[in-house]
Amino acid sequence: MLAIRKFFYLLLRLPVALLVRCRVVADEKISNGQLNAEQPVFYVLRHQSASDVLSLRIACKKAQLPDPLSPVEVDGQTRSRLLFLAKPTALLQWRKTAKTSAIAQGFELLSAHASNEQLDAQLIPANVIWGRTPTKEKNNTNVGTLLADQESPTWLRKFFIVLFLGRHTMVRFSEAISFRQMADQHGSNEASARKLMRIARFHFHRQTIAATGPRLMHRQQMFKNLLVNPAIQRVINEEIKNKNISEAEAKKQALAIMDEIAGDYRDVTVRLGERILGWLWKRLYRDIKVNQAERLRNLAQEGHEIIYLPCHRSHMDYLLLTYVIYQQGLVTPRIAAGINLNFWPAGPIFRKAGAFFIRRSFKGNRLYSTIFREYLSLLFERGYSVKYYAEGGRSRTGRLLTPKTGMLAMTIQSLLRGINRPLTIVPVYLGYEHVMEVGTYHKELSGSQKKGESIVGVIKAIRSLRNYGNGYVNFGEPININQFLNQDVPDWKQAIDPIDPQKPSWLNPSVNKLAQQVMTNINQCAALNGVALVALILHATENKALSKIELIEQIDFFLALQHAAPYHNELTLPSESGAAILEHVISLDKLTVNQDSLGEIISLTDSAVLELRYYRNNILHTFIVPSLVCRFLERNAKVAETALISQIQRLVQLLKSDMFLWQNDDIVAQQTLAICHHLQQHNIAKQSKSGFWSLCAEDDKRAKVRLVAECVNETMQRVAIISSLLTQLAPIKKSSLDEKVLVIAQRLSVLNNISAPEFIDKKAQSTLIAAMREQGYIDLDDNGQLVASNSLSQLRASISNLVEIEVLQSIIP
Repeated sequence: MLAIRKFFYLLLRLPVALLVRCRVVADEKISNGQLNAEQPVFYVLRHQSASDVLSLRIACKKAQLPDPLSPVEVDGQTRSRLLFLAKPTALLQWRKTAKTSAIAQGFELLSAHASNEQLDAQLIPANVIWGRTPTKEKNNTNVGTLLADQESPTWLRKFFIVLFLGRHTMVRFSEAISFRQMADQHGSNEASARKLMRIARFHFHRQTIAATGPRLMHRQQMFKNLLVNPAIQRVINEEIKNKNISEAEAKKQALAIMDEIAGDYRDVTVRLGERILGWLWKRLYRDIKVNQAERLRNLAQEGHEIIYLPCHRSHMDYLLLTYVIYQQGLVTPRIAAGINLNFWPAGPIFRKAGAFFIRRSFKGNRLYSTIFREYLSLLFERGYSVKYYAEGGRSRTGRLLTPKTGMLAMTIQSLLRGINRPLTIVPVYLGYEHVMEVGTYHKELSGSQKKGESIVGVIKAIRSLRNYGNGYVNFGEPININQFLNQDVPDWKQAIDPIDPQKPSWLNPSVNKLAQQVMTNINQCAALNGVALVALILHATENKALSKIELIEQIDFFLALQHAAPYHNELTLPSESGAAILEHVISLDKLTVNQDSLGEIISLTDSAVLELRYYRNNILHTFIVPSLVCRFLERNAKVAETALISQIQRLVQLLKSDMFLWQNDDIVAQQTLAICHHLQQHNIAKQSKSGFWSLCAEDDKRAKVRLVAECVNETMQRVAIISSLLTQLAPIKKSSLDEKVLVIAQRLSVLNNISAPEFIDKKAQSTLIAAMREQGYIDLDDNGQLVASNSLSQLRASISNLVEIEVLQSIIP
């Protein structure tokens, strides 16, 4: 029987090979080759179908897994590797669909494990998904939908599925199930076999929904649902009353707003976009490095409503993240895009790829804000994943921006409708070794007018396509909003109103706390790349230049510090040596290389100083603790271990909200000691018997520490400006302090040749002042003016020791 079936499969191999192109998405253990090759491997599929089996065979070859058509021997008995959950639906309606032998096969394998303790067969769920076309509401007659909208198709329908959808097939390998574990925990009887197949069937259902998405609602049907929404109806009635217009005119305005906002998702656009972007990434980037994608698939299969919240560096973000999500076997999210991107022809294309558009501000426009909120709620209710940017716009400095909380607030209000599925935020770090808008960012920060997006700008960008190095997409630690609210507002469910959720008093504080956590999680999963590391090091030098040998040593030293005391376990580090990293960065034409009689010198031109500062700021937060440790050691002949730890703890807590740091006092203490002991192991620092730390005398080793210490210099200067001015000028109004801080910062940037727009950024200074108030360094007097608290003098003493005397002398009232 096996031989006849195999012959039939081989007969169809050529037509399937011509018609089918399958993408393989595998569990991390499978893709990393961690399966036990000495144990038998079996596959379970949803359908007993020749096309499914042959597609699986192609995928197994790509994934370097055993051929599903090859027999496997278990206890001297030859068995088929394939288990099928369902046979095709009978073509003739009067014929009953036969059952498969999967339960019997499972029972036999479990029985074999009961009699052979050394046996541990692995069962790999292999889901063959044709076309990834979502099912749709009625009145849709899309061919792909009609073909795919059947759980177990007849052989005739399967023929057309292969014909029309074969080139858009995905084979998803899930984590292997251990028959040994199943037998030991649940027994080796037929009931256990039935349970195993039932679990597999439910697993495939969840996985298919995650890959294709929930049932699509027709755009016009969505508008009809929104028009009868009680909240929108109430605002329309208010518009009729307040503006003295007819009901028809008010509804016309509402429909115009819906048409402006709503996406028009078409899976064919996504598939075409994937092909174009696949070509584009190969032309632009050496590699796209993706980390922690497995957690996305797990969340989707567990039924979570995923909300992607990435940092915003570039217009490339929209395309790159959507492409990566699709490549990981998940349906692409509905994307909140700025209305500035709704220009022809990009706007209609983005809309059909799932984008919905949002105005920069809709303050005072109650009709628009209500429709947008209810549209977002409808997306969540229908089960669509969503992506938006917590920062609101692209970062012009490379640092994370203070989050805008409007979308997060509307997300939580959607949860207050009583949505049953958990809403889970996935923070995403997007990093690049080249951001094509950096030059434009510096012009805007210098006062130039921001130019609107247009097709002309797109054409210019396409003409300048070149090798941009590597791109990085790191998925951070998810935040389950339901669990977050359970901890932050235990009685939040009392505010649930399925018809019209209100704005409870706890909403704004909780949203602000959640937004801070999102940005912190993004920074936790940062990617240290070559360009950012080189930029950080060269900006720490006085003349933005080092010899090639010194620069290589510094790259290795900076990486060694991260290995000794990682910023966070989610942080990704390059695996290459300092020499290999530098050669890669040189190949990107971002550095100037000069040769003299003693060797090569690596330096930055004036324009490169501005450009690379952007990448430096992407990772500066990851070196705050190492830099502070080195700064204290460099500035003090000796420092007691307890004093060193307490002062660094104080400064890290102060910078926490400004730089979205995650460390508490215990973590800071652990990292501080780890860095000190690393320096001690390499004879760079030493500890006396009485517990004092100091640097060794060798100049070359002290030079290494000096560059690390310099990374935090400008941040300490900003704190010094605020603390010194407040001490000298208090009491002072908040607005007056903001102005004077900005004036001194501008003065210092000229005196110290600091080409850093973020150094003189009023918002950054204001955030730091707010943090000093929260932590008790600044108080308010009876007139509401700012005054120095008793603890400010202690902070100022620490800062004064870390900043050059010339800088302190420049800070005058």
